[in-house]
Amino acid sequence: MLPFGLCFIAYVFSQLDLALFAYALPAIRKDWAVSLTAIGTAISIAYVIGGFGQVWMGHLTDRKGRKYVLMAATVLSSLFVAAHALVAGPLTLGLVRAGAIATGGAIYPSTGAMVAEVAPARWRGIYAGLLQAAYPLGWFIASLLAAPILVAFGWRAVFLVGLLSIPYVVVLKRWLPESRHFTDNRAGQAARPSLMDSLKVMLAPGLRRRTITLFAAQLLFVIAYGGSSFLLPTYFTEHRGLPMTTAAYIVGIGNAISIFGYLGAAFIGEFVLTRRTTVVVFTLLGAVGFLAMLWLSTGVTDTLVMFGLMSIFFYGTAAVKFAYIAELFPTGLRATGLAVCGSLAVNLGIAIGPLMISAAVEQIGWQMALSLSVGLPLTAAGVLYLFLKPVPSGLEVDDVHKLMMSKGE
Repeated sequence: MLPFGLCFIAYVFSQLDLALFAYALPAIRKDWAVSLTAIGTAISIAYVIGGFGQVWMGHLTDRKGRKYVLMAATVLSSLFVAAHALVAGPLTLGLVRAGAIATGGAIYPSTGAMVAEVAPARWRGIYAGLLQAAYPLGWFIASLLAAPILVAFGWRAVFLVGLLSIPYVVVLKRWLPESRHFTDNRAGQAARPSLMDSLKVMLAPGLRRRTITLFAAQLLFVIAYGGSSFLLPTYFTEHRGLPMTTAAYIVGIGNAISIFGYLGAAFIGEFVLTRRTTVVVFTLLGAVGFLAMLWLSTGVTDTLVMFGLMSIFFYGTAAVKFAYIAELFPTGLRATGLAVCGSLAVNLGIAIGPLMISAAVEQIGWQMALSLSVGLPLTAAGVLYLFLKPVPSGLEVDDVHKLMMSKGE
């Protein structure tokens, strides 16, 4: 399916761009001689600003089209990522990060809405899972590029890799069709709602419980994920004494292994369990796997093996949540719903996670800080997903919302 393939490549580019920062972070901190808390604060502010920017971009996706926003976001995010090479300190770094996050993160709701709407109903979960596999693939490719560039040219040169995705917009413009669900829905609208109108509908009785529960569960999950993913390279270098290149390869290869988790979770959620139940199981197993890697691994090899096993469950759950969130909202709110319950929750979680862990590290050390700041919210997220209703797989994407409304959910 051509639209899926084009969205997948665009998503790989966006994650490659955003992953470059995590790999360059230890070198940035060393170069500027700033505390982990100072860097964590700059990152957190950037994600808060970027998160609200993504909500607007998600709404724009529901107004202007999936293809239009995907093309614009690809160009803008590439420029913001490359601009990291010019930053002079934590303040300018935070501002440029906010721009990269707002525009790069907009690729999440635009590709997510597109794939949910063009995929066959029986295979929607599989396609959504495959799309999410672009996330670890982007991180893996970034690790292959970042490690040698860091050694040879320094951290500023790493961000110039972001410019590689700009020419891809020509491919999107030429071959990516607009979603039929979007064009049909827009044709039937007497007037296009504002962002505030859309948010009011999402918080009205028919969608309020869904919106709040999805947002809260995703926020807790990403507090755990954001804090761990962005600071693990720093943990491996500062606490375990590994070279930056080795830390980058462990995180990169571990993310590549998680692709099996994405595919497995998507299959289980589509054909074995419901997506809701799969999210609960994989999230709780991810919490166990993370703590096991933290406390039981010592050398490079066993750390890599346990990181890979942990990532299968911890990171793989994203494949199921992506499809689940997308199908719980009607076409006119789908990208906005993905932006609020996905992107905004993700960005606020990443804003809280690194800052919380950075402060905790300076008080109780790396091991306990990661255990408490990752293990607890991840477990809480798994429990909170139990309050969401399971949805049968194989329904047409617009029929899921109708089914939920008919049951009063």
